[in-house]
Amino acid sequence: MPSHDVLIIGAGLAGQRAALAAAQAGVTVAIMSKVHPVRSHSVAAAGGINAAVSVTDDWRSHAYDTVKGSDFLGDQDAIEVMCSEAPAEVMHLEHIGVTFHRNDDGLLDLRAFGGASVKRTAYVADITGQAILHVLYEQLMKHSDTVDRYEEWFTTSLILDDEGTCTGCVARNIRTGDMEVFTAKNVILASGGAGQIWKPSTNALICTADGITQAYRAGVPLMDMEMIQYHPTTLLENGFLITEGARGEGAHLLNSEGERFMEKYAPNKMELASRDVVSRAEQTEINEGRGVGEDGAGIYLDITVVPKKRTLEALREIVNIGKDFAGVDITKEPILIRPGQHYIMGGVKTDVDGATPVPGLYAAGEVACVSVHGGNRLGANSLLDTLIFGRRSGEHAAERAKSMTMPTNDRTQLLKDEAEIKEIIGRPKTGRRVSEIKDELGTVMNRYVAVFRDEAGLQHAHEVVRRLKEEAKSAYIDDQGTVFNQDVLGAIELGYMLDAAECCVVAALERKESRGAQFRTDFPERNDDEWQKHINTSINGDDVPTIHYSPVTITQWQPEERKY
Repeated sequence: MPSHDVLIIGAGLAGQRAALAAAQAGVTVAIMSKVHPVRSHSVAAAGGINAAVSVTDDWRSHAYDTVKGSDFLGDQDAIEVMCSEAPAEVMHLEHIGVTFHRNDDGLLDLRAFGGASVKRTAYVADITGQAILHVLYEQLMKHSDTVDRYEEWFTTSLILDDEGTCTGCVARNIRTGDMEVFTAKNVILASGGAGQIWKPSTNALICTADGITQAYRAGVPLMDMEMIQYHPTTLLENGFLITEGARGEGAHLLNSEGERFMEKYAPNKMELASRDVVSRAEQTEINEGRGVGEDGAGIYLDITVVPKKRTLEALREIVNIGKDFAGVDITKEPILIRPGQHYIMGGVKTDVDGATPVPGLYAAGEVACVSVHGGNRLGANSLLDTLIFGRRSGEHAAERAKSMTMPTNDRTQLLKDEAEIKEIIGRPKTGRRVSEIKDELGTVMNRYVAVFRDEAGLQHAHEVVRRLKEEAKSAYIDDQGTVFNQDVLGAIELGYMLDAAECCVVAALERKESRGAQFRTDFPERNDDEWQKHINTSINGDDVPTIHYSPVTITQWQPEERKY
């Protein structure tokens, strides 16, 4: 039975940064992932990472922009931590080998991003996440003596002892089907977000709310789950991400009448208002009949106004995406886009060290809710979130590990999980397919828990999710083997997604106001008196999640009307 001081589940940027921090603190570390680490979803982060590295910038300005972007729902103590530690983190990344773009003076080049008052986004063309992920993986190789890697292992359960302390997990070796108990003094969840709950989504197929639901089932509250980010520029045909870097380089958004309609919605920031504002503006134009493309379902993103040489240098990946998936040369003609599901601001409730209310359990990255994003995340703050709180959780878990003995686990949870998998494989083919249920879930969530919401739509979505949870209990799979049985993993992932989806819907129903990414057409105004507070959801057996609240931490920026 493997045992480690710190066990990290998920090997994207948050997980790898946590692993490096814990290893450098001198403890034994394991990092586990259901895919090879460099295939983690962090690889898809394109535009860059925010940090006040310019001599004319200040971290307090970055923090204020983030607070404002959050629509004053973000916890300001956590935002101050993230923004004040950002410059050193970006310098650290460059020192270990991330080749950030430099300007003609040899200084770090910075690009504009939505909601930022100055240019403060460091970048590597439009492959910033990929560049950082590969450098961190190289660094991880240097610690191969103290960091064990379990690549292509799927976590089925967290293990809690009789006192409610997390002492490890049960996982399945995807290559062989073997199950194993992993014992750990501390477990750090870094397994990403929940984008596959929606269809379409910019998220990879692996983003199935695994860690969010594992923590929820272990008794950890989920916070801000109603806050779902729709990115303003996803490809109309399939939802692929077109980086915000395009607008940062100067691209325009145009409706069917050729208007730069953002003049009406955000006259000062135009296309570089915060993402929630731009997505709502686009959806309004589409809903009011000024969309373009088939059925008027899209908006033009015109990148031809950016000099071609600059586009080919700084936006080369979306040049390829345009050609390969839309048949469009973005240097010569506009491309059709629409708002698409991209990110979840909510997640596992943690403190600024990544610790959850369950002793021994941490969370960092998109799986977690610190909350530094509140009602709306600013572009290029997600990479920063993963690295700052990944490192802090790794350091904190390592220190905690030094003061305790290794816990012991028996095989009770393993036998339970093995029995569950055997039951899934043995189901008769009388129910629905897992893929059918997932498809219906994604379609309903994208219809009713999207840019605009109302009571009737959310109630309908909740009824559908409750029905799908029942149907999932008898959903069947085809593969009955043990080697790379993705079918059985898909059935388990469906359960994770349905639990998390219900928390999103229940929280959206509860928040009877419009703030950040949550726009209720039946409650169109922000209401600070009643709703400037976090909504938390906790497990309630098989029944509807319970709702409770926690205060928003305000340090120096009082709520004000948000204008761009």
